[in-house]
Amino acid sequence: MSKVSPGIHIIGVALKERPTLARPPLFKVIAINDDYTPQVFVIELLQRYFNRTPSDAKQIMMIIHNEGKGVCGVYPRDVAETKLMQAINQARAQEFPLQLKLEEAND
Repeated sequence: MSKVSPGIHIIGVALKERPTLARPPLFKVIAINDDYTPQVFVIELLQRYFNRTPSDAKQIMMIIHNEGKGVCGVYPRDVAETKLMQAINQARAQEFPLQLKLEEAND
């Protein structure tokens, strides 16, 4: 045993440096406005699949309506693709033409 300072002994413990992991790239799920999908349906999708509060969902829906598109959420690619497909499948089940797409988040 080697003594480092009074009361502290090193017994041969090897410390390894933890590798630094890069964060996965993030993707935005973008909803595109159309003239046929009801606003209430868009709000419900935002709450159900993107975990938005009712007030956030309404605000995002208004951005989609007024600006032509809006960000539903930002996630790693696999999560974004899953949420996008869940929302599209729900829209198709209700016979709405809602379009969603992924864009890489550069922030």
